[in-house]
Amino acid sequence: MRYKLLLVLGMIAAFTLTSCGQFSRSAHTRKDKSVEKTVNIPDFNADSAYAYTAVQVAFGSRVPGTPAHAACAKWIIRKLKSFADTVYVQKFKARTYDGVLRSGGNIIGSFFPDYQNRVLLMAHWDSRPFADHDPDKAKWKTPIMAANDGASGVGVLLEMARQFHLHHPNVGVDIVFFDLEDWGPPAYLHLQGKENSWALGAQYWSKHPQVPAYSATFGVLLDMVGAKDATFLKEYYSRQYARYYVNLIWKTARGLGYDNYFPNRDGYPIDDDHLYVNTIAGIPSVDIIQLDPNSPNGTFWKYWHTTGDTLDKISKPTLKAVGQVLLTVIYGM
Repeated sequence: MRYKLLLVLGMIAAFTLTSCGQFSRSAHTRKDKSVEKTVNIPDFNADSAYAYTAVQVAFGSRVPGTPAHAACAKWIIRKLKSFADTVYVQKFKARTYDGVLRSGGNIIGSFFPDYQNRVLLMAHWDSRPFADHDPDKAKWKTPIMAANDGASGVGVLLEMARQFHLHHPNVGVDIVFFDLEDWGPPAYLHLQGKENSWALGAQYWSKHPQVPAYSATFGVLLDMVGAKDATFLKEYYSRQYARYYVNLIWKTARGLGYDNYFPNRDGYPIDDDHLYVNTIAGIPSVDIIQLDPNSPNGTFWKYWHTTGDTLDKISKPTLKAVGQVLLTVIYGM
């Protein structure tokens, strides 16, 4: 993803995961027409999400057009087919910043397709071909492993998919894994006017969803959601287009004791997949992304777009916080 600073005025293992599938003991309650209703929230399994993250990293850098990318696609499709009612593979072509027409593939899993009330969950599964923010300039053309920037969001959503398969929520859910998200121009080229070179899979999906006239009540994008002690600020475009759902997610996090990950602080605008889902598809969408203005790059997690984005940086407690908050929101609908 690319950031745009504005002055605004006024996770190695290929094994089968098993789980007892128990619900969490802490029941969530809500009021519906003055009637108390107990909602059972599945327990998000961080070990499972971590293992899903590790498998992706074990393939190597998932740069579009490489054997690792093709192998990871097959694995994601196979996992989704074991959980979802329907799986779509949306092949497309898009021109990258360098004028090359490249092939991509969005992978989509749909749960309970007959439900009209739907939630859209998103992450990108490709990895960046350039470590253009690495402190070592000799590594700027090295593909990154993308344990956090890509694999962590996919890991969390695959574990959520497993939970949807075991414990049906009261809403339909669509999980979209976007491709060709991270092939924007390298920072060292200092190219201008290339903002739309990022999030190419999201741009394509937003114009051509898997089913005609697709709609969802709201969407949530996960990007860099696995680092230790991550902080997820309320990203600007999320507040602009989906303020109600931003507040709902952050309030839920606070109620679960995860306000250290989801502080009540506003963040800056990020040109990420959610921006196109908001502006083209018209689905109010929230970006849960680690923002850190004190990092060396001034915007994101300190290992963003570096060779340091490796599996050892992934934290199970962070994966747990993000996954449990989203499960609580969705099963509470």
